[in-house]
Amino acid sequence: MDRMRPQAPFPPEEVGEVLDATAPLWPGLRGTRLFITGGTGFFGCWLLETLLAANRRFGLGLEATVLSRDPDAFARRLPHLRGAPGLAWVQGSAVDLDAGRVAKALQRPAAGLTFDAVIHLTTEADNDRTVADPRGAFDVIAGSTRRALEFAAAVKVRRFLFTSSGSAYGLQPPTLAKMPEDFPGSPDATDLTSGYAISGSAKRVAEELCVAFGKSRGIETVVARCFAFSGPGLPMDGKFALGNFLADALAGRDIVVKGDGTPVRSYLYASDLAIWLWTLLARGTGGRTYNVGSEHPVTIRETAEIVQRELAPAARLRILTTPDPSRPTHRYVPSTARARDELGLVERVGLAEAVRRTAAWLGRPR
Repeated sequence: MDRMRPQAPFPPEEVGEVLDATAPLWPGLRGTRLFITGGTGFFGCWLLETLLAANRRFGLGLEATVLSRDPDAFARRLPHLRGAPGLAWVQGSAVDLDAGRVAKALQRPAAGLTFDAVIHLTTEADNDRTVADPRGAFDVIAGSTRRALEFAAAVKVRRFLFTSSGSAYGLQPPTLAKMPEDFPGSPDATDLTSGYAISGSAKRVAEELCVAFGKSRGIETVVARCFAFSGPGLPMDGKFALGNFLADALAGRDIVVKGDGTPVRSYLYASDLAIWLWTLLARGTGGRTYNVGSEHPVTIRETAEIVQRELAPAARLRILTTPDPSRPTHRYVPSTARARDELGLVERVGLAEAVRRTAAWLGRPR
């Protein structure tokens, strides 16, 4: 997907599914003023579109101020959100987020600047950049979280939702089918050759900052440990294998698995992700961590085969590396029992349907 090309609105029927599933939450969010960092990425786009739709359906008067390094570029990519009522934009980076600068950008007195909740989505998503500059990646992930927490305290926020990552657990043992939140693993902080380890270490520190600020400043901080996802808006290049397979299939190319196809993943669909994040913001217990993802494991090879079967049966599937039976299988699958038992969250869209839905969205007019 060309990131400079205008992006189609997300399917209205799927946005409607999000609103239907979260209907009991919205009355409690009526009139809420949100501040969102990283709001122009995959997660952020789904939150913004569903927020605006909730405003239209329920008359909530929700307001979101979105921090972006380039609001104009975002407006060109999503022109249907340009000038949308309820959205305000502040140009800047979460790494140097400051209440005074935000107040100046919004033309408000700093002393009177308040928000009800912060959703902190900022991260370093580029694996190559993470490995090339670990310190920079650490600043983006952990440093920006500290600045966002300081900002939240300054503007008297009650709720703070941080999107962390399953990488905060470190490597999942191949014998552990699903990682629960109390799994005691941690990333190897000395490994500066792995983007997974570097990012995981930074996410772990960021989570600890959330807990510390929550206790010392009276902010209800909720951590969402996010795994792998599918759906409209997912980048179709770079590190996302599923996106790469979709791009291959839709372009009529061979579907290429760059490794040996044995790593195990699970994919939560985008509309489900939005439901889970809104629920965590509204009802997650402060100081608590929740896994966000699918419990249905699938190998990378099986993922490619599903894309082939659903979209391009005549395409050739190529596996570039021969599996090494002596090497442990790399798993990345959460247990979501906590989210299910405490908040009633469930997975609604399976992977094959996710592939079909995403392909249909990619064919919509821009």
